[in-house]
Amino acid sequence: MSISVNEFKNGLTIEVKDGIWRVVEFQHVKPGKGSAFVRSKLKNLRTGAVQEMTFRSTAKVEKANIENKKMQYLYAEGDNYVFMDTTTYEQLSLPGDEIRDELKYLKENMEVSVVMYNGETLGVDVPNTVDLKVVETEASIKGDTQSGGSKPATMETGLVVQVPFFVNEGDMLTINTQDGTYISRAN
Repeated sequence: MSISVNEFKNGLTIEVKDGIWRVVEFQHVKPGKGSAFVRSKLKNLRTGAVQEMTFRSTAKVEKANIENKKMQYLYAEGDNYVFMDTTTYEQLSLPGDEIRDELKYLKENMEVSVVMYNGETLGVDVPNTVDLKVVETEASIKGDTQSGGSKPATMETGLVVQVPFFVNEGDMLTINTQDGTYISRAN
C-alpha cells in the first residue's frame, strides 16, 4: 500500500531502498523558495542503523505490513533466546546479536511484542518501562540523600543505571526502556 510522505507519523513502518524502516522523527519543511519536502530520521529494522532521509512532499512510499506478535520470553539457551507465542504456544528462538539492545531489559516470563515482516523476525519491542532488581550498588552514607547526586547500580539483567543515593541492593526499580534511565522505586 502506497502512502504519501505527508502522512508520516512516529512509529510508522515503511519500505524504502530495499529496507524496512521505522519513522523515528520527521519534519515538514516549506522553504520560501522551492518546493516543500519532508526531512525524516528512519531506523532500519534489520540492522538497527539510523539514517536521515529527505523526500519531496509529493513522494509516495510503500507502507510495510508489520505484524506484532505477543510473546513471552522464556529462557536463554546459549547465545539464543527462546520466546513463546501466548496464543498458539509455538516457540521461537532468536540469536542474541539480533536483540542486543533489548536483552538489557528482558526478564524470564516477561511479555514482549515480536516484530515480524512476511515471516521474518525483525526484533523485539519491550514495554516502555520495566521493573528490575538492583543486584549491586554502593552502600548509602547518611546525609547523601539530600545532596541530589547519583551513583551507578547494576540491575539483575546486567544493565547499569545511574540512581539516587538512597537506592540499596535488593530494591526494585522502574526503568525507562527508551533511554535506560531510572524513573522511580517500583511499588
